[in-house]
Amino acid sequence: MADRVMPLGPYAAVFAPLPTAGRADAVRRRLGEAIALGLLPDGSMLPPESDLADRFGVATVTVREALGTLRDDDLIVTRRGRGGGSFVKAPRDGGRAALLARLAHVGLGELRDLADHYCAISGHCAALAAERADPDDVRRLRRLAVAHPAPEDPTALPRHEGTFHLELAAVAQSARLTREEMALQREIGPVLWLADVDVRPADHAHVAVVEAIASGHPATARDRAEDHVRQLFDAVKALHRVTRSRRTP
Repeated sequence: MADRVMPLGPYAAVFAPLPTAGRADAVRRRLGEAIALGLLPDGSMLPPESDLADRFGVATVTVREALGTLRDDDLIVTRRGRGGGSFVKAPRDGGRAALLARLAHVGLGELRDLADHYCAISGHCAALAAERADPDDVRRLRRLAVAHPAPEDPTALPRHEGTFHLELAAVAQSARLTREEMALQREIGPVLWLADVDVRPADHAHVAVVEAIASGHPATARDRAEDHVRQLFDAVKALHRVTRSRRTP
């Protein structure tokens, strides 16, 4: 594992403040899901306990309790001494089991509501990007759209998908939309990216979104982005049926 402190940029939503109830469990769940679903890269060093406490708005002892549970779950390793700290240990299945477990407790109506919300955010980001992107923005998006994450790394695709969608929001030049994208990634993004493994076409939908942006066609860019999100949610709904059927006696 590489000993590196992660830049918080794309991962900042993971460390947003928590609600007041059940805080130790909330810290464990927030970090555990982010690790299991690939949002936090394998081998990255988590911020120090005091920094995590400040970011989550909890006591240091609460963070320490949560990290202890994550160690028991084999999702982090902690090394003492100089250069020590808590390091992400991604599950071997890339978070597939965590995805299915998470979906088993989500209602179909909630999934539909999330799909509507994400379509609205992604579509509007793409439309604004088509109006505001400069040539450097387009080149950056094109590089991301045609990139091929390492197939042997089960967390590579989720990271790649999350990065593309955050970059799309950044090109839209709206701080509020970028924050909203980050919040949605924390809530449902990793589930979508893992579902994308099942539906990922050879000619990826990202290319269609970027080309509409490059052509300066906001309506087309919006349509392509919304189509992509709906396709991902269709895959999630299929997985949802599988998890529900397994829970049925």
